[in-house]
Amino acid sequence: MLSERMLTTVVRAMTDKTLMLHPVPEGTLPDPVEGRPYTLYVHVPFCERLCPYCSFNRFPYREQRARDYFKALRQEMRMLAAQGYDFESVYVGGGTPTVDIDELCETIDLARDLFHVKEVNSETNPNHLIPEYLDKLQGRIQRLSVGVQSFDDGLLRQMDRYEKYGCGAEIFERIGEAAPYFESLNVDMIFNFPTQTEDILISDCEKIATCGCHQTTFSPLYQSHATTRKMEEVLGRMDYDKERRFYHILDDILAGGERPFFERRTLWTFNRLDENCERKQHLEVDEYAVAYEECVGIGSGSITHLGDNLFVNTFNLEEYGEMVHAGVTPLLGKTDLPRRDLMRYKFLLQLYSLRFDKHEFERDFGVSVERGLPVEMAFMRANKAFATDNDDELTLTRAGRYLVVVLYRQYLAGLNNLREQARSKLTGLEHDLLFGDGTEK
Repeated sequence: MLSERMLTTVVRAMTDKTLMLHPVPEGTLPDPVEGRPYTLYVHVPFCERLCPYCSFNRFPYREQRARDYFKALRQEMRMLAAQGYDFESVYVGGGTPTVDIDELCETIDLARDLFHVKEVNSETNPNHLIPEYLDKLQGRIQRLSVGVQSFDDGLLRQMDRYEKYGCGAEIFERIGEAAPYFESLNVDMIFNFPTQTEDILISDCEKIATCGCHQTTFSPLYQSHATTRKMEEVLGRMDYDKERRFYHILDDILAGGERPFFERRTLWTFNRLDENCERKQHLEVDEYAVAYEECVGIGSGSITHLGDNLFVNTFNLEEYGEMVHAGVTPLLGKTDLPRRDLMRYKFLLQLYSLRFDKHEFERDFGVSVERGLPVEMAFMRANKAFATDNDDELTLTRAGRYLVVVLYRQYLAGLNNLREQARSKLTGLEHDLLFGDGTEK
């Protein structure tokens, strides 16, 4: 585990140093580059339950607050269209985007009117897999991602999800009933909960294989500085020593053997195979980070990645609404990513997608990956991370897949810490809702 611990420590230090918020003197996003594809991320920060492990911008759902917010979202969307942006892919995340189904549908319909949208992805929770919601989402959304996390009733109770979202058996049935409504129904799972055992993980994998979903995403549990205490109080202390073992278990069950249930699409996303172990042709809708390197985010707490910068929208809901309705881009700050970190991001993202294109890297940065990232390449080679390592590409060994899991997990934890910088500026009611007991007085 020495290599994994070293990576965790190094990446944590790097992200703490580079992912720091600075003012945005220009006060707006850069204009779009003609011919460049972009994806639009739409953030809906409302949940019926606030999960202890989540660092995304989210607040307890209140109907009028949510409706006012969706109105502002649509106005920010119009501002981007006026600036010349176009999007062929939309991803709606949260929070729980389906928390107000009619407002969500109106927002998606506007996106299709404003932009040349080919596909829409959205997240949801298991209690919204009901005909009333599914009928409205069918046709509007191509890929629906359901946050299940685990089918184990004990873990669901520990996460305060059992009473609101149903027991594991109920969720299992709902997934099978919902799958025909969408081109791709993805089930989001989490591994390496402190109280999760191998038996629980194996049972979860078996249920994923038989529930009828088209795709599954098994991401490791990760934390930010601000969520560590709350997570440990509710879930227990993290144990990274078992993370590698758990990852290899789920990877082998889902995509290993002579007749696998799924094929690896990324390090922790798996697409279902048919009975002949062949790829299902309709599964072309995927995570937005895989197909698009540049993403524009709208909504309170969203993050935009354009060129050398990450731009962060204000986390304050009231301020967000006021700025948007005044025609002002609701930016809180940005990070300035050094060229070396942009190289590392490219390296990480392509390895996360299981294949690194050496020629593309050299076109982007003017140097080979060996010259641009000599330490990183030496480390990966020393740890036998590459199954293919030639003039054209890099692919990963079993050991290499887990090393990149560690890298990507820590990068996402670093983004969580960036969100904490923004969240720390909240005051008044919004601060009390997040840092108090989560209730309004």
